[in-house]
Amino acid sequence: MPKPQEQQLAENRRRLVAAALASLAVFAFGVAGYALIDRGEHSLVDVVYMTVITLTTVGYGEIIPLDTHPWGRVFTMVLLLLGVSVILYFLSAITAFLVEGNLDQVFWRRRMKKAIDALHGHFIVCGDRIVAAHVIDELRRVQRPVVAVIPEGSTLHPLQTTGELLQVGGDPADEEVLREAGIMRAAGVVAALESDRENVLVTLTARQINPAVRIVAMLVEPRNEAKLRRAGADSVVSPALIGGLRLASEMIRPKVVTFLDSMLRDRDRNLRIDEIKVGEGSHAIGRTVGTLGINAQAGLLLLALVSPDGSRTHFKPADDLVVATGATLIVMGAPGTVGVLRERYGGVAPVRPAEETKPATG
Repeated sequence: MPKPQEQQLAENRRRLVAAALASLAVFAFGVAGYALIDRGEHSLVDVVYMTVITLTTVGYGEIIPLDTHPWGRVFTMVLLLLGVSVILYFLSAITAFLVEGNLDQVFWRRRMKKAIDALHGHFIVCGDRIVAAHVIDELRRVQRPVVAVIPEGSTLHPLQTTGELLQVGGDPADEEVLREAGIMRAAGVVAALESDRENVLVTLTARQINPAVRIVAMLVEPRNEAKLRRAGADSVVSPALIGGLRLASEMIRPKVVTFLDSMLRDRDRNLRIDEIKVGEGSHAIGRTVGTLGINAQAGLLLLALVSPDGSRTHFKPADDLVVATGATLIVMGAPGTVGVLRERYGGVAPVRPAEETKPATG
């Protein structure tokens, strides 16, 4: 069974470092030996030069006379054998590092790290199955920054969207891996792994690292929903349940389903129903819905306004309804148009108070 790519990269790095240290050790051994043989008659530069021409088998001649010491030629033969062996090992390590693509992998990882470190308010999707791939595709379609955390040795299901995907390889339940994915700056985490046990571990770890991050977990077995919520999941989604509801909707309301499908699949318009949180400093605070002029903008439709505490939803809100801090605008439109509206009226989203954080005791 082939080794995972990350493990192979680490092994080749260790081999290259070991070969370099061995080469330095042999070089130091040669310099020390010739210094003892020479007994201080030549300079340090001559001693180093003698060591270099011996190890490289150049054979320009003996700068330090070896016949003056009984062990001079014996030491040189030993140094030659050691030097040739170590240099060949060092060259083979460099060749393996380059030929097996490790250098490209190093540059790729550095580029990934730099790009991820620059993200704020992004979404982390953990998993390598088709569900995770669909989540990533949808986030990218609506122009949301996303980082994929792919388990070691796995390959993500092929994506429909194009362009390079920011990703981190490793155990999604590992604290260091999630930190590498930028969880302290992330807006949300999706746990979409194969089993509920894995999703519970990811949820628990993510909640412990960042109590304020929103976590959505995939549910495989209905009996495990309570465990996921106790672990800290804000929302739990069952693909089986959603699939069943979809089948029923296709049977009894096919036109509605066709309309929703056209919203999701139309690459030209790419319509979505989205939400905009009215944060502190937003230009929408204190203004009426009518003065926002959302419905007057091409490609936008204001469907509802949710009160700051979520207790009341105003469907098709009246023009004289005043927008308060923390309210949520439910709109339908293209991702680009909604994005512009979010920049205009989103402001700074209020941080969830610590006491509202779900206990991580699952």
